[in-house]
Amino acid sequence: MATLIAQSGPGIPKDHALAKERRAIWFVSSAHMVSHFYILALAPLFPLLKTYLGVSYVQLGLVLTVYNVISVLAQTPVGFMTDKLGSRRLLIAALLLGGAAFASFALIPTYPWLFVVMACVGLANAVYHPADYDLLNAAVAPERVGRAFSYHTFSGYVGFGLAPLVLIGVGTTYGLPAAFIVAGALGFVAAVPLLFAKELDHRSEALHAEAAAAANIGLRKLLTPAIVSLTLWFMLLSLSTGGIQTYSIVALKALYGIPLAQGSVALTAFLVASALGVLAGGQIADKTTRHATVAVVGFVCCALATVAIGTFNAGAYVIGGLLALAGFCSGLIQPSRDMLVRKAAPPGAVGRTFGVVTTGFNFGGMVGPLFYGVLMDHGQPRDIYYIGAGFMLVTVGLALFTQRAESRAAVVAS
Repeated sequence: MATLIAQSGPGIPKDHALAKERRAIWFVSSAHMVSHFYILALAPLFPLLKTYLGVSYVQLGLVLTVYNVISVLAQTPVGFMTDKLGSRRLLIAALLLGGAAFASFALIPTYPWLFVVMACVGLANAVYHPADYDLLNAAVAPERVGRAFSYHTFSGYVGFGLAPLVLIGVGTTYGLPAAFIVAGALGFVAAVPLLFAKELDHRSEALHAEAAAAANIGLRKLLTPAIVSLTLWFMLLSLSTGGIQTYSIVALKALYGIPLAQGSVALTAFLVASALGVLAGGQIADKTTRHATVAVVGFVCCALATVAIGTFNAGAYVIGGLLALAGFCSGLIQPSRDMLVRKAAPPGAVGRTFGVVTTGFNFGGMVGPLFYGVLMDHGQPRDIYYIGAGFMLVTVGLALFTQRAESRAAVVAS
């Protein structure tokens, strides 16, 4: 693939190429951090929003479902737009839209307006993955792309980790409107460096040739068995960890009487450990081609830790440690997952391929918040962990299927 040609090619000093790669990774990862901060912005505030707005957990889960419905509808069209209109410009627009939407809740703090806010944030969310991966795939040399993907995913988990700490702290101290203003400001801050990073728009002749060749690749040609399988994989990943991310704070309080502040720290441990797992997974992804095997090992360990969280009342510190273990194992597989998507993408169509497969996240996000919200409203917080572990094991089965299919394809190719 021409997109895999090292950026330190003829006429480009290696140091200059590496500096360009680092800038690309930094700017794109900063935007990705904000996008994941926004994904988890509401969940830590559920206890406060429930009281402030006088609604149930199912009603709050419905808001997240609307967010994911909008993302699903927009994700694939936006993936095609990134390949045609320019990923950097769309990324800037997404950050500004998401930031303005969150800030607007401070002016109109009502339940109906929360739907408008999250619909706008959902539309913005449709941009991040296709635009991010398109920019990184074009800017980073092949021998470092696995690690670049891991840094990108790591930044997302940093956003996840910051969201509960920042928003609960601001919300409980200064009120909900202030928390939404802080969330909105992040989008504007992350957009500023991208406004001046015009070098990200410059592509080599080979990249332009690939883009022209890919212009006729429509949605039907993208729906190969590999890409459909990966889309299902993304959906299962969302369902398996979504309950932990969205409801752990309130579930741990209901199960074991763990206060909200300690539950927030425990969730942050899960998210920070996930980020560290992503970094470790990036090193592995660049050194192995057996990416499905990495997923199997990671999710079996994650499932065992998740079952233990729902089973044993071992105290806040042990629960936090188990959440950290589960998070590390789930993070470990993320770069390998992205490498599988990159491998499945037709030349010049990386942005639109990620636009297709990441709709799986949103399909999972449409169902998960409502499903887990029903469990919470019916006093079944333990099942959040058991069912989540069940989805992890199903994901393991899909990974084994993917690995077997790859082996057969390799035999046929040889």
